[in-house]
Amino acid sequence: MRKFFGTDGVRGTANIHPMTADMALRIGAAVGRYFRRDAGGVHRVVIGKDTRLSGYMFESALTAGLTSTGMNVLLLGPVPTPAVGLMTRSMRADLGVMISASHNPAEDNGIKFFGPDGFKLSDQAEMEIEALIEAGVEPAQAKNIGRAKRIDDARFRYGERVKSSLPRDIRLDGLKVVLDCANGAAHRTAPEVLWELGADVVPLGVAPDGTNINRGCGSTQPEAAAAAVVAHGADVGICLDGDADRVIMIDETGQVADGDQLMALLAGRWAQAGQLSKGTLVATVMSNLGLERHLQGQGLHLERTAVGDRYVVERMRAGGFNLGGEQSGHIVMSDYATTGDGLMAGLHMLAAMVQTGKAASDLLRQFEPVPQLLQNVRFAAGQTPLEVASVQNAIRDAEAVLHGKGRLLIRKSGTEPLIRVMAECEDEALLNATVAEVAAAVEAAAN
Repeated sequence: MRKFFGTDGVRGTANIHPMTADMALRIGAAVGRYFRRDAGGVHRVVIGKDTRLSGYMFESALTAGLTSTGMNVLLLGPVPTPAVGLMTRSMRADLGVMISASHNPAEDNGIKFFGPDGFKLSDQAEMEIEALIEAGVEPAQAKNIGRAKRIDDARFRYGERVKSSLPRDIRLDGLKVVLDCANGAAHRTAPEVLWELGADVVPLGVAPDGTNINRGCGSTQPEAAAAAVVAHGADVGICLDGDADRVIMIDETGQVADGDQLMALLAGRWAQAGQLSKGTLVATVMSNLGLERHLQGQGLHLERTAVGDRYVVERMRAGGFNLGGEQSGHIVMSDYATTGDGLMAGLHMLAAMVQTGKAASDLLRQFEPVPQLLQNVRFAAGQTPLEVASVQNAIRDAEAVLHGKGRLLIRKSGTEPLIRVMAECEDEALLNATVAEVAAAVEAAAN
């Protein structure tokens, strides 16, 4: 079991363990030693961040830890998470670091790592790094301390890479797009990219102040963007999260479409073009049963993984697949990127509109979802409500009730102190009652 790492790096509330400056310094030193195993040669690490106030603190602490082990640090400033994966590879770095808590509120922060290939680290690598964090590492000799340098054009390099994933003849002239950047890492890059491709951009969430990231905006709160689409008569809306590795789409009527609908669209288009590797889409256990049935109807296959885009990517790499993602909006197109890329996925949706001439509402309703209900139950630090007998009994009873009619998924969040209770069932009354009973049992145990 990993002690510090969750499903997507180390994450928590800033200035509360493990997200403290002291801990970030120790993490930096440990990961620096892990990736600088030999004493010779030049060793580099790139560091990006989102717009959280605490990002300054963690950037400085990580830089201190990394340079203390002889790593040279290249500071990218505020850039989307996929830009770090890209720059790690393109700059021949040994390691990439992203300082972000993704869709979490501003008081949280996190540290994500990318290996030299631009992909997130494996569970095994994270466990080995944890051992170094706890044991401590010997710093480099004074003459071998690393240097730090700012890279001023990282977001421009990333923007060009995103645009290059589209056919060269695609222009967005005539498309009015509401673009919600969640006051996050893509607040400058995303509007610039869409404008350069010819779109009429209505920007939202592009005034970060260090404390407003994801607040009332972005992929987890798309209501403001949906209202703006209707108010401005826009053709489509794109909602990114704080680090821009996920996207939620909005059609011209203001209806919100999740990652499942976007993945269904892309999988179908790629399959028709002969571009979908092995006729397979990779998604997590959270993806709707309707998506699976839709793909089967097209002669395509759905591979399911544990929750987390990292596990999606691992399965894609192992199986030789090139499209995957999560219902939450992580869309991974491994022909172009090493991780989920919200801006890139949004652009491919706009390209589909241009190439087909269809409205967003036609393209973003690929299948009828099976009724699905998710309820989150918060618990305090140190609690283990899923181990309580009454909760286990409630789960067994719910599984028996849903047997043959639907499915139940209970899991602990890897990024927040939440138990997620999710079920799918055609009978909505049964669905609501089942989720309510299990959630009540978890809440009672937590309290």
